[in-house]
Amino acid sequence: MTVDSYRPTPVHEFADRAWDEFLELQPVWATVQGDDRWLDRLDDPSAAGRAADMATIERWAERIEELDADASDTEDVVTLGLMRAVVARFRGAHELALWQMEGLDQLNGPQTLPGELARFHRTDTPERFAALLTRLAAYPGWMAAHRANVAEGMAAGRTAPAEVVKRCLDQTRRMVETPAAESPLMVAAAELSEEQRAALLAAVEEHVQPALAEWLAMLEDYAGHVRPGPGVCHLPDGEAVYRHHILAYTNLSEDPRSIHEYGLARLDEIEAAEAPLAAELGASSVAELRERLDTDPANHVDDPADLVKAAEEWILRAEAEAPKWFGHPPSERCVVLPVEPHVERDAPAAFYYPPAEDGSRPGTYFFNTYDPPSRPLHQAVPMTYHEAVPGHHFQLTAERHLQHLPAFRRHGALLACGAFVEGWALYAERLAAEMGLYHDALERFGAWESEAHRAARLVVDTGLHAFGWTRERSIEVLVRRAGLARLDAEIETDRYIAWPGQALSYMIGQREILAARAELEARDGERFDHMAFHDAVIGHGSLPLDVMRAQLPGWVSPRAG
Repeated sequence: MTVDSYRPTPVHEFADRAWDEFLELQPVWATVQGDDRWLDRLDDPSAAGRAADMATIERWAERIEELDADASDTEDVVTLGLMRAVVARFRGAHELALWQMEGLDQLNGPQTLPGELARFHRTDTPERFAALLTRLAAYPGWMAAHRANVAEGMAAGRTAPAEVVKRCLDQTRRMVETPAAESPLMVAAAELSEEQRAALLAAVEEHVQPALAEWLAMLEDYAGHVRPGPGVCHLPDGEAVYRHHILAYTNLSEDPRSIHEYGLARLDEIEAAEAPLAAELGASSVAELRERLDTDPANHVDDPADLVKAAEEWILRAEAEAPKWFGHPPSERCVVLPVEPHVERDAPAAFYYPPAEDGSRPGTYFFNTYDPPSRPLHQAVPMTYHEAVPGHHFQLTAERHLQHLPAFRRHGALLACGAFVEGWALYAERLAAEMGLYHDALERFGAWESEAHRAARLVVDTGLHAFGWTRERSIEVLVRRAGLARLDAEIETDRYIAWPGQALSYMIGQREILAARAELEARDGERFDHMAFHDAVIGHGSLPLDVMRAQLPGWVSPRAG
C-alpha cells in the first residue's frame, strides 16, 4: 500500500478519536505535543480521575475486539496491536494500584510539573498566558490529590524506597528554597511584559511555592515509612508488579532470570571486544584504560558550553553520512540544549524530546552539562548518536510525518512502545559504527562502553527488582563492568529504582531489531537492502516488539537485480 492510496478506515477513525480522548484526559501531554485544545487544564490524579481513565480504556478494549474481527489492512492490524498493548498496560497498572507509589519519582514526580510547564507551555499570546495562570491556580488541588494517593500507599504498606524519597526531598527542597522570582517559570518567561511577569510571579508565590512546601512536608514524614529495600521485590506483591513493568516496557513476557543471564552474557561478549581496543590505546587491560580515561584531561572539558558544542559537531558528522543509509532522512535539524539547572543534579546524562507537530518546537537533545569534568567525551559520542542522529531524532521525527497514519500511531509511542523507541536508538549507536562515525579507537571504545552500559542495565534492573540487590551493588556493577563514572552510576541506579523495567527496554529492543535484520539478511543474502530496512523500521511509527517482528519482513524487499 502506498501512502497516497491510503484512506481512513473504521480503525483509523477509532484510533484518532481515542487519541483525542487520551489527550483530553492528559492535557499536559497534549501541550508537549503542541496541541492547545486543553491548554488551561491539568489531569485528574484523584479516584474520580482514575475511574474516568479506566472507563475510557474499557471502551477502547471493547471497540478493539469489534474491529479486530474484520481488520485485514496491514496498517489497521498494526494500529490495533498498538492499542491492545496500551490497554494491557493501563489495565495492569490499575489492577496493581500503582498510583499509590507513582507520585514518588525524581524524574517525573508532581514536583516537576512547574519545570515541565516552563519548558513546554508557550506564553506567546494573551490566551496562552491566561491558560498558564489557570493551570497554576489548579496546581495546589492537583498536588493535594497526589498527596492523597501517597497517603493511601502508606496506609497499605506499599511505599517507595529511601533512595527515591531522598532525591525527591532534595529536589523539592531546592525548589522551595529558590526565590519565586527565580522559579523556572519566571526564567522561561523573560519575554513577557512587565504586567504579565508581575501576574506570573504572583501566581508562583500564591499557588506554586505553597504547594511545593506542602509536598516537601509530606516527603519529610514519608521518609520514615520507606520500604525496606530499593527494589519492588520488597513489596508484598512485588513479583507481580515487576512482571507488569517488564511487559509494559518490552511488550514481552520474559522471565527476570532469563533477562539477567542474557545481560551477563552480553557483558562477557562486550568485554572481549573491548580488550583489543584497550591494547591499541596502550593499556594493559580494559580496567586500566577506564581508570586512565576517567582522569585524562583530553577526555574532559571544564566548560558546559564546550559539551554542547561538541554534541553539535557530532550531529553534523552524522547528518553528512545519513543519506547513504536512509532513503528519507528527516530534514529537520536537532537542537542541543543543556539540561536546566533545577533538575540537572538528578537528571540522566541525556534525553530527547521530539518536535511538536505544529512546528512550534524543534526536536531537542538535552545534554546534562552538570559537573562537566565528570562526563567523559568518549562516552558522550555514542550517547549523541543514540539521542539525536540517527537515533531518537530520526525515528521520532520521521514518525511525526506519517500523516497517512492515525494520530495514535504518530504520537503514542511512549504509551506502549518504549522498547522499540529505545531499541532503535541503541541500534543506531551500532549503526553509527557501520556509518564510519566513530573516528578513532577511543570513540569505538566509547561505543562498546555504551553497549556495556545497556547490558549492565539488564543485570542491575533485574538484580534490584527481582533478586533483592542493594543500591551499592548496582552502582558497583555499573562502575566496574560498564565503565560509568561514580556520579553517573548513582544517578542511573536511582533512576532504575524509581522506574522499574524501563532500563530493560534498550537492549531488549535492540536485540529484536538486530534479530529482524539477521532474518532478512539470511533471506535476501547479498541483495539485502540496508536502506530499505532502515526506512521500513522507522517508516511505520513506533511498534510493539511483537508486532514489529510479525510485520517487518513483509515491508522490506531485496534489492533488484
